[in-house]
Formats: sequence, C-alpha cells, structure tokens
Amino acid sequence: MKRLLLAATASTLACAHALAAEPAYVDDRSDAAALVRSFYNAVDRQEYTRAWSYFGEAKPTENFEEFVDGFKDTEEVRALVGEPSSEGAAGSIIYYIPVSILAHGKDGSQKVFAGCYTARLSNPQIQAEPPFVGLHIEKGELKPSDKSLEEALPASCGDVPPPAPKDKVLEEAKAAFAATRSAQCSSLAPGQPDDATKPEDYTITYHDGNEGAAGPERKARLIRFFCTSGAYNQIHVYYLADEARGLRELHFATPELDIHYEGNNTEGKVEAINITGFRAENALINSTYDPQAHTITSNGKWRAKGDASSNGTWLFRNGDFSLVEYDVDATYDGIVNPETILDYNSAP
Repeated sequence: MKRLLLAATASTLACAHALAAEPAYVDDRSDAAALVRSFYNAVDRQEYTRAWSYFGEAKPTENFEEFVDGFKDTEEVRALVGEPSSEGAAGSIIYYIPVSILAHGKDGSQKVFAGCYTARLSNPQIQAEPPFVGLHIEKGELKPSDKSLEEALPASCGDVPPPAPKDKVLEEAKAAFAATRSAQCSSLAPGQPDDATKPEDYTITYHDGNEGAAGPERKARLIRFFCTSGAYNQIHVYYLADEARGLRELHFATPELDIHYEGNNTEGKVEAINITGFRAENALINSTYDPQAHTITSNGKWRAKGDASSNGTWLFRNGDFSLVEYDVDATYDGIVNPETILDYNSAP
C-alpha cells in the first residue's frame, strides 16, 4: 500500500490521512508472506473481523473486543514482509515470517515495530473431514524499534537456516513480463513448463560517455524473455535495469519503410527503399544479444526462406540501446542479399 508519509504537524497529518485513498482490498492466503500482508491490509482498512480470521485456534488476545481495542489509537499501518523460512513438523509446515511495521497514530505519531510471525499449514491431503484448516497465523511477536521501517526488518526468523536471498531485479522483471504480456505471449499460457519463461540475463559494465573512463564504473542488467514463435520467427521481449532508472521494458527505434518495386510487382526489382519515419517496437524478432559487442540484433524473416527480411542492430551506450544499423532485403529472389539503409556505425 502506498501512503503519504509526511513529517509534519499533527494537523497536517490529519489532513493528509483524510485525503488518502483507502487501500485496495487484499485477501491472499496462498503463502505465508501473503497471509501476513493480508492481515495488515485488514488492520489498515480497519476490518478487524477479517484480521482476527487469519489466526487459528490460538488467538492473539483473550477475546475479540480486546483485539479491536488494541488498535483504537491507530490510524493506519504500513507493513514490510520479508522472505519466510520453513520447517516440517508432524504433518505440518511451520513458517517463520520477518515483519516490520510503521504505525501512524491518530495523534500524528509514528512508531516502528519489528519481529516475527509464525504460521502453520497442516497437510491438506491428510485432512479427511471438515472443517478444513488452511494456512493460518499462530502467533506474532513485535517489539518497538528505533530504526527506519526498512532497516528494522529482520533478515530471518526461527532457528532454521534463512532462505536464499531473491534476485529482486529478476523477480520484478518476471512479474512485469507476466503482468503485461499474458495476452500476447504463448510462453505465459496455462500449462506451459516451468522453464518456458526462463530468461536470458546479462550484466553490462560500462562508463557513462559524459564522464569518460575516469568516471565511476556502472552496471546494468539486460533480461530477455521468450514470448512466442511462429513457423520461422521467434519473438523476444527485453527489460533493462540500472540504479538510476530502475527496471523498464525496452522499446526499440525501428524505421518505417516505403518500398517501391518495378511495376508494383513485389516479385520484381526493388527501385527504392525510403525511410518515412520511426516507430518504437516493444518486441524483437529472432533477436540475440552479443556481450562482447554490446549489441542486440534482430532478423525478421518475411518468409520461411529468409531471402526477404529486415535486420536491426541496437548498440548499448550511455546506459541505453540506440539503433545504429538497419538492413533490408526486400527482394523475394531466393538470395540473401540485404541492403544497408541506415548506418550510424560508419562516418557519413
């Protein structure tokens, strides 16, 4: 949930809270981290009956009224949930979830708390009779912290080894690809193997051109996803991440072509190929990245023989990819003989 966090007077805070939009409803009990996020979403929305329901038989207070009373001075809550660790225990899985929260009081105060939650999932396959008991919170122990919300989040909880740290950039790229490409990419269709969307991942080390070799060494991540394929073309989608701009989907400058054939016969001689403008393509055909040359190249076949095609080269420089060459083979003559129609690699 995103809120306005303003270090100001109590009256200013009260005004900001009054104008803030209500957080979206989240009720996800599919994993331990989502369960705890959903609990705090219920608290933030002041839906205390729902918040109470995330606990199992062992409730956080003696009765519901006492539970609700514990939030009487709380205006809103923001929670950070870390990566859970887990262990098996007599037909159950026990999860230990790191949490830090920032609580806004109705008096304008802000307090940070941090600690751990414990959740349990009894094996669904051995629950033969109702009522079914799903994943639930067993307990939570939070203590006040003088650190920021981010700094207060524990690295791990429980006596089990902490989980391997996740690659945040890669996870963000996977989420963005799934969220924006599900309608276009067959690799995201239901029933695909787990590795259908396994990306190619490259780290690019470079110096900013405006700073020269004396400037600091910078790094960028290039991530390529397979999207879909036809009879002779594959489609790829790219993401680029760096410290300055974060993660973004790449769009590639591509010439708009006006091709003239002798006698208007596409099987005949090409008289002229003119560039009438440029468009931004958010996917490339039959593309590859060359780590040595720092270039992405594409080869869009116009038919299976590959004797007619359009081929682009985009060079990485100053933190982004620029179109530097574009070749077109517009003749359907059975021969691969592309013509360079745009060349920024060579001097004019």
